[in-house]
Amino acid sequence: MHKYYLGVDLGSTTSKAVIINENDEIIGRGITNTRANYAVAADIARAEAVYNARFSILKRNLEKEMEANPEYRKYISDLENAFQYEQFRIRIDKLGEELLKTTKSYIKPEMQDTILEALRAIRKSMKPRIKNEYLFGNLGSKNQFFRDIVSEKYNEEVAKLGPELFESLMTVWDKSITPAENISVDFDFIELIHKSMDRLKEKYNTLTETAAENVSVNFDAEINLLKGKVENISDSLRQHIDDVAMMDFNITNMTGTGYGRALLPFPEDCIRSEILCHAFGAHAVFPDTRTVLDIGGQDTKAIQVDKYGLVTSFQMNDRCAAGCGRYLGYIADEMSISLNELGPMAMQAEKEVTICSTCTVFAGAELRELTNLGEKREDILGGLHKAIIMRAMSLIARSGGVFNEFTFTGGVARNPAVIKYLGQLVKENYGDGIKINIHTDSIFMGALGGAMFARRNIKVDLPSAKKNKEVA
Repeated sequence: MHKYYLGVDLGSTTSKAVIINENDEIIGRGITNTRANYAVAADIARAEAVYNARFSILKRNLEKEMEANPEYRKYISDLENAFQYEQFRIRIDKLGEELLKTTKSYIKPEMQDTILEALRAIRKSMKPRIKNEYLFGNLGSKNQFFRDIVSEKYNEEVAKLGPELFESLMTVWDKSITPAENISVDFDFIELIHKSMDRLKEKYNTLTETAAENVSVNFDAEINLLKGKVENISDSLRQHIDDVAMMDFNITNMTGTGYGRALLPFPEDCIRSEILCHAFGAHAVFPDTRTVLDIGGQDTKAIQVDKYGLVTSFQMNDRCAAGCGRYLGYIADEMSISLNELGPMAMQAEKEVTICSTCTVFAGAELRELTNLGEKREDILGGLHKAIIMRAMSLIARSGGVFNEFTFTGGVARNPAVIKYLGQLVKENYGDGIKINIHTDSIFMGALGGAMFARRNIKVDLPSAKKNKEVA
């Protein structure tokens, strides 16, 4: 029986889970937004990692067959998207129940029928659009959270309705989405995988000339791999799929870490500092790493590591969210744009406007003042992103400076403007000989480090001399 090891990083904004095998290879990843209920967030991240691991094992088992038959690879990819859509269908039904309860609890009786009718129209319109994006648009691979997917479509549909309904519909949404998210759904993998296989048969057997708006299936080479063959491919792969679906997935050991690690339902000896885990995870991916910068949702950590990936010194800002993911989220809300738009917009800056404070409390007022003075949003964001990295560089200097190699971890490492200014400031302060590592799994580094601690079952602690020197 194969052994697998789990790491869960319960962050302040996102919760991540990673599963590795006995060779330290990542075979499963799971991520969700952290909710008011930390236990639910941890359960969902863990479950998603297990589902992802089953698909990874399936792909490994079929590696030779997929090399010889490209249509098999396309089928498994489509199957995973269909599986995620089946999960979505169950969750949106749970949300529908909450919307109904909220309407009856918070909307005046004389308005309830009108609001319920509007909600039915909204769901009727957005569900097929989301289905299409999962089955044809590869929505499942984008790692978007349920709240974000539904919120975007819900807001678009509400905007089409009369302004007299706006406040009531948004009240119903705001009071429904959190309890709907905090329901831990126990998905039956075998049942959902079979429904997903049926969904693919439906997709390809009823395929019209146009699968999505302005997209002709005649010009989609990947879709044409399965047209007319999906039944035969499904029958050929069914036993492989069933074997993986029914396999006993044994988690031998686990480690919890992250901002909310104390709230994880893990034994005390299975909890590790997020500083240790980020360092260990970064070192595992980039063995020559000696300096690690982690910018997460709630704090920033500058870490020095030895050749084994163990922490030798660190500095940390954990007393406010300045310059972290939550701060960027607040800025996005102030500018009425999505968090994903911040970095690309900052990349268009022609200059960096001086930002006096990166304090979240004063950010909104300063943004409005700079806008009133005629500064462009792109230039404001350029200055803001540079200020974030200048703050991080101060922590790095106090931790011991930058040593080759330098690895950047955490969710903020996905922001292109942060990467741009980090590269500039490292070069200015430490020369151009420093190699900066950024990985597609940067947001999973803490969970990866946790999984690796679980496999080794070793006990280490932070350097005692630095424990009480965390700075604001």
